[in-house]
Amino acid sequence: MNVSARVLVVDDDPSVRALLREYLQGHGFEIAEAATGSEMREQIERELPDAVLLDVRLPGEDGLVLARYLREHYDLGIIMVTASGDVVDRVVGLEVGADDYIAKPFDLRELLARLKSVLRRSQATPGGKGPLAEAEPQPSAPPSRRKRFGRCEVDLESHRMFEVGGPEVTITAMEFDLLSTFLANPNRVLTRDQLLQQTRHREWEPFDRSIDIRIGRLRRKVEPDPGGEPQCIRTVRNAGYMFVPGSSSSG
Repeated sequence: MNVSARVLVVDDDPSVRALLREYLQGHGFEIAEAATGSEMREQIERELPDAVLLDVRLPGEDGLVLARYLREHYDLGIIMVTASGDVVDRVVGLEVGADDYIAKPFDLRELLARLKSVLRRSQATPGGKGPLAEAEPQPSAPPSRRKRFGRCEVDLESHRMFEVGGPEVTITAMEFDLLSTFLANPNRVLTRDQLLQQTRHREWEPFDRSIDIRIGRLRRKVEPDPGGEPQCIRTVRNAGYMFVPGSSSSG
């Protein structure tokens, strides 16, 4: 991982920004700051960060709105900073595209570990920093490197996914990690704890719905019938999830 990664801290509390600036600069990061959504956009136009630490409770546009904007327009890491115990904010933050979350008051060492984890995944993706391309097509990967997953194919080398015989499908770093884990364990039940350890490198906590939310988003991209009963990523009651290969023809 590039230790000089640029991190944008978006928080309306100057004491929090100062704390994070001092701590993260001490660990080799370049820090930019913003107190509002408009300041965040100004900072991004000035220089694109590698990751954003984004407080949910901001004046004007809140962090959830800004997270959706960032995910729609840029390929960078997003960590939501939520109030302690506010499960709804965490769930919605993951639904709109955040890569991870941490609750206030947070332990700085935990925040650093989560930030490094998000940066490792985002920087492992070719061209993993910058505006999302819209018009310029990406070169197709050789079919031999692709693995079938529902109605899509996953290229494990380039960290990309394509519709079978069609265009590329946008996936996040965690979605790629989930795809890789499922492909390595076909027809095997994987618990939420196992999936979290593989994709977030932490243990599952009671009421932690992050895996369920990500599975739901992934199903909409890979299932042969996104509105029907899941056939590709099946739910195993009271156990977890199972990837079933060869289900692309199922209804």
